[in-house]
Amino acid sequence: MSTPALEVIDLNKSFGGVPATQNVSLSVARGERRLLIGPNGAGKTTLFNQIAGDIRPTSGSIRLFGHEVSSLPPHRRAHLGLARTYQIITLFARDSLRRNVSLALLGLMRARWDMLRPISARAQMVDEVSRILGLVGLGDQEERLAGTLAYGEQRRLEIALALAQKPSLLLLDEPLAGLSAEERASVGALIASIGRDVTIVMIEHDMETALELADSITLLHHGSIVVDGSRDAVLADPRTREVYLGH
Repeated sequence: MSTPALEVIDLNKSFGGVPATQNVSLSVARGERRLLIGPNGAGKTTLFNQIAGDIRPTSGSIRLFGHEVSSLPPHRRAHLGLARTYQIITLFARDSLRRNVSLALLGLMRARWDMLRPISARAQMVDEVSRILGLVGLGDQEERLAGTLAYGEQRRLEIALALAQKPSLLLLDEPLAGLSAEERASVGALIASIGRDVTIVMIEHDMETALELADSITLLHHGSIVVDGSRDAVLADPRTREVYLGH
């Protein structure tokens, strides 16, 4: 049996005695598309932050591709193949799209220590930037400042920054939030186009689009897993209707 892309075992996190995640255990297979759902305050982003290393759990274990990472900093997890996006878009707004993606590429390259050589002199990197921006439909806007992009385009660029890290596990935190119907369809198609060599775990409230992408669903409520399983099984479970769908 193949080692899971992600294993979370009895994960707990409390803030000042208030539990944010409680005994959370889940396993995500390589190539799987897992959707995390739950009401606001259910602990979804807190769980992501623990998986990515932005905050440390109070107790429990996190494994990426069989490696125990619970005590590793975010950059070490990135070197194991983890990349993520954030609920609040995080870009270098005053830099070009080209430079944003270049910086993401440099993060995992030894060349990041060679600060005297300009990025423009690295032909392979220049080509890779163009390729990645092309993947997200921004290939003709390399010199544009990130801060001038429309909101939907910024979401695309953020996904480009994550893809630039060549992830094996990609965490997407509400990638469709704040988008128009047309933009949701476009970004949803972009996510769907990502190859199965990349495992995706996604938090999303736009159920119509997200369900088209999901193989399986985990429902969180008050920091605990309520239902976990295949998409159809979770949607049919009466606890899902009670906790999340509201009927």
